[in-house]
Amino acid sequence: MNGPEIHISFAPGLAVFVAAERRAGRTSVVTDGVSSLGHVVESLGVPLTEAGRLLVDGRPVAPSHVPAAGETVEVEDVARPQPVPGAPLRFLLDVHLGTLARRLRLLGVDASYESEDIGDPALAALSARERRVMLSRDRGLLRRRELWAGAYVYSDRPEEQLRDVLERFAPPLAPWTRCTACNGLLTETGKDEVRERLERGTEKTYDVFARCEECDRVYWRGAHHARLEAIVDEAVREFGAPAT
Repeated sequence: MNGPEIHISFAPGLAVFVAAERRAGRTSVVTDGVSSLGHVVESLGVPLTEAGRLLVDGRPVAPSHVPAAGETVEVEDVARPQPVPGAPLRFLLDVHLGTLARRLRLLGVDASYESEDIGDPALAALSARERRVMLSRDRGLLRRRELWAGAYVYSDRPEEQLRDVLERFAPPLAPWTRCTACNGLLTETGKDEVRERLERGTEKTYDVFARCEECDRVYWRGAHHARLEAIVDEAVREFGAPAT
């Protein structure tokens, strides 16, 4: 038995998620009469993390709205910058986004990263427990109800991934304040405190050091610093001054 038929259209930015025949404009969908609009949208391929306002006959509705026959639905893109109310802005990245995690940490953004595949249920539960925005290219993970918040990472190129996250969420930047290995906070430390851990060439060449409060890793401006500084400078130039 057929249920109510609705007419739905998706913002151009959501085209990557929907079938080709639904990318050009408004199309018809037969619903079951009991499922929520949020369920209908996800059944058509769009994770709710990527959907902005849901408009029914021009008025915004909640994802829990149950569509009625003849309604016209518009699914908008998420707002940019996207607000994330209720907790400090921080992220959780899945096993495939290690480079993005390190670049976010380089900019001082709180970015927890699972270096092993702990499974979608555990990731979703961790997102909820720590109130972190889940970043992933796994659409199935982003549809899990346990998630506190989430966002799809559209590109597979780290520089584009970083730009997309910074543009979408506008996190405050505090470069050189986090450990790129573990996400812990860095504190300045004197050479005498870390001298026994340095190679002779490093000890003679560098005078400014920082130490991670969590994993005790020591940092200095070594040969790789110019490349990292270029990443920082570009991000700060494009997305605003560092946090104070």
